[in-house]
This record gives sequence, structure tokens and C-alpha cells, in this order.
Amino acid sequence: MTPTTEWLENITYDELQVGQSARLLRTLSMADIQAFAAVSGDTNPAHLNSDYANDTLFHGVIAHGMWGGALISALLGTQFPGPGTIYVSQDLHFTRPVRVGDTLTVTATVLRKIEDRKQVELDCKAVNQKGEPVLHGLARVLAPQKKVRLPQSHAPQIQLFDPQARLRDLLAMGQGLAPERCAVVHPCDPESLRGAMDAAAHGLIAPVLIAPEARLRAIAEQAGINLHGAEILAVEHSHAAAAKAAELAALGQVGMLMKGSLHTDELMQAVLGQRALRTGRRMSHVFRFDVPLYPKQLLITDAALNIRPTLAEKADIISNAIDFARILGVEVPRVAILSAVETVNPSIPSTLDAAALCKMADRRQISGGILDGPLAFDNAISMQAAQIKDINSPVAGQADILAVPDLESGNMLAKQLDYLAGASSSGIVLGARVPIALTSRAEGPQARVASALLSRLVAHHRSRTAASESSVG
Repeated sequence: MTPTTEWLENITYDELQVGQSARLLRTLSMADIQAFAAVSGDTNPAHLNSDYANDTLFHGVIAHGMWGGALISALLGTQFPGPGTIYVSQDLHFTRPVRVGDTLTVTATVLRKIEDRKQVELDCKAVNQKGEPVLHGLARVLAPQKKVRLPQSHAPQIQLFDPQARLRDLLAMGQGLAPERCAVVHPCDPESLRGAMDAAAHGLIAPVLIAPEARLRAIAEQAGINLHGAEILAVEHSHAAAAKAAELAALGQVGMLMKGSLHTDELMQAVLGQRALRTGRRMSHVFRFDVPLYPKQLLITDAALNIRPTLAEKADIISNAIDFARILGVEVPRVAILSAVETVNPSIPSTLDAAALCKMADRRQISGGILDGPLAFDNAISMQAAQIKDINSPVAGQADILAVPDLESGNMLAKQLDYLAGASSSGIVLGARVPIALTSRAEGPQARVASALLSRLVAHHRSRTAASESSVG
């Protein structure tokens, strides 16, 4: 054991005296409420949904009553009497709600010792920081008879991640924006169709569904999806749907596109075929991730369109991502240009590209963000890894954007975050005249709604910029 080891020492039945007491203090956080809900399965909206809770008797989110009861159990099991204590019974009375930020003082006092059973009755109570009682009750325990002193065990860490809350926060970025007319291209499976209609329900898009109409309506009926409010443009097949959507975008009749159940190549070929949709930039895809173990949103580019981009194409890909991050509220995005190592190695071409891209940023050929590379994945997202490797960088450990060497590595990284790290993802294509909400065909409706939100933000930014430039002109 080290000098800093913390110990638990119990109080035996013989050592306990009537009137003897102990206490613990604990301040309630929202994370406590969420963890208790996750462990217990009690997802009562009074504890988790502020909109609902504000309209209840308590006018706000409150802790589960049994959270306070759990504090009594913690006091009895770890301190008083401590290790070896066995709960026999507990009654509880709840007198006041406990709110986030309240500090409870929990006290247990010996009332009676029952000699023949070696049991102890304790008066248990909890008061808040104002001295107001919030709960009280009588506990009966089988007290330990053998003295023990043990190193304190540390509770396992619980990593809280609420995809619904993250989605609500993301959708809040579009609050107040009018729906954008959006061509939804061949939404001929339940996931893509539901995603489009859910995006419409959230007020993000005015959907123009482009697909074989009979097939579309059959899918909607089978999946129970209401198509009310959607415009339907009937076409024969997915190729025709992609062509029609690109034509509408080129004519300015829709402000964004949304991929349905067709292949990405099929849609992008139609977009590339419309010269009016091209800009001076290479088109590229950006994934946006909410990762449970990363403290902020993370963008990855390009993991969907450009297979083996050249140095010039990588410059466009990074510029697209920087502009996008700024639309999402990141004032100066930090861009980590990834490779297998963090040093320039002539045998690894991606390290040479990274070094060249950083020099391009120095010369203002790439602007708006801070670039560094080559960086390996670990030191791009982990400050500890960067410190261990003695990497002095304004990007290492705090990247906003991960620029991958090629589509293969980027796609594998994105899918690992999705399926192994429990991340929530959304995606968008940039570099065309209109944004394109683009997710994998395996993604569910929530990812499609989030992607629609990203496209809506980009469309709004572009229309506002165009209006500003027009007024100046």
C-alpha cells in the first residue's frame, strides 16, 4: 500500500453506543441524476426532462427519491457501522424535493441495540444546505462483529452519454430558421423516408420526395409514415431521381439535397453533371460526431467521397471543413492532419502532404483555422498522449477537425467511432452550390435528421452571405 491509500474501518456491534452518530455530505449534480436513471432504469421525465418537469408541482427537475436513500446506504455500508454491515430493513419518508446543486447532510444515529440478534436500529435523516429536512426514516442493520480495516475500493467510472440530449442541443442551433425546400432523393426504404419526414416535423425542411410514387406510398403505408405536407415528384428509378434533384438544385428551386436509399456515387454523378452546381472547390464530405469520451464535437474529413485525394484536393477538403466548423460556432477550428506517425517520414507520403499543408496555411493558402501535422490519431485527440510524446502543438489533444489521409482510413475511423465508441454521427457534402445531407444507408432516422440540420445551417449561412454581398454591391 502507498502512503496515500485510503482505508475503511468498521465499528463493531460491541463498539456502537446508543446516541452515537456519523454523517456524510453530498452535492447533487445532473450527472448524479442521469447515472441513477441509467442504473435503476427509472427514466421518469420529472428527473430528466426539464420541459416536462417545469410544468409539474415541483417546477423543475428533481432527484429520484431513492437517490437520497442510496446515500443512507452508502453511509451505513462504508462508515457507520461500515464493512460487514447487513441491511435488514429501512423505511423512508420524503418531505422535500432535492434539486441540482443541493448539498445534503445525511446523518445516522444509533437508537437501540438488540442484543440477542446483534442488530442495531438507527435514525436516518437528510437535510439540505438550508437545514430543511428532505427525508427521514428508521434503518435496522445486522452490525459487524469482527473488526476489519480494508483499503477503500474505488467505484467504477460511469461514462454518461445521452444521444437524445446531444441531438436536442444540435437541433437547437436551427431554432428560428424557416424550413428549407429540400429534394429528398429516392427515399425508398423506411429509414430514409422516416428521416426525411422527421426532419420536416422538426421544421428543418420542406420535403420534395423524388421517387417512384407507388413504391414510395407503399413503403410509407407499411412503415406507418405520414407523408402529409410532402411534395412528391414521381420518377421511374433512382437514376432519374438523382438527375431530377440535381436539376432542381441547379435551377435554384431547392436549397439543399438529402440522400435517400441510393448509392452515393449515383447521387454525386448527377450533381457533378450540373455545371451550375460546381464551385471553385473540390466537393468533399464531412462527418460530425458526438463521441462519449471526447469533450466536444469532432469533424472527420473526407471519409466518403475522395478516395485518394491529391495535395491540392486535400487543401480544398480542409478549407471546406474549416468553413463548416465556423458555421457550427467554432471560431478558430483546430485541424489535425492525420498519419500513422507524428514525424515527417519520406517513406510515408501522408506525412509529406501534412507538412506541405501546414506550410500552405502559413502562407495563407488555407485560412480560417490552425493546422498541424502530421499527427497520429492518439496525440491528435489526447492531451496526455501528446505530452508523453513531448509534442508542443496548438492542435494536439484538442482537435476540432481530423483530416484523414484517404477514404479508406477515414471510413474505417468513422465506422469505429460509430460502432465501437458509441458515437452519434451525421454527415454533409460541401463544395457544391447547395449542401447535401449525406449519411450511410445503414444510418437510422436520427442521423438523417441531424444531417438535415447541418445542411440547413449551411444553406442559411450561404443565403445570408449572398444577401449581404448583394446589399454591398
